[in-house]
Amino acid sequence: MIAKDITHSQTEERFYCFGEVDGGVLTVRFTYRAATIRIFGAGYWRKGKAIYERENATK
Repeated sequence: MIAKDITHSQTEERFYCFGEVDGGVLTVRFTYRAATIRIFGAGYWRKGKAIYERENATK
């Protein structure tokens, strides 16, 4: 799942990518610069896990 990060940058679009890896939810923060994807950070963040689980909950 990919979501826009609207809180951190006013000059460029930034994104979060959430995915499940080995039972945990990994969050990758990135932006596109020309033909390159620039990664700012990656990790198992609680906030990312909450967003991922909320968006992927069975209804």
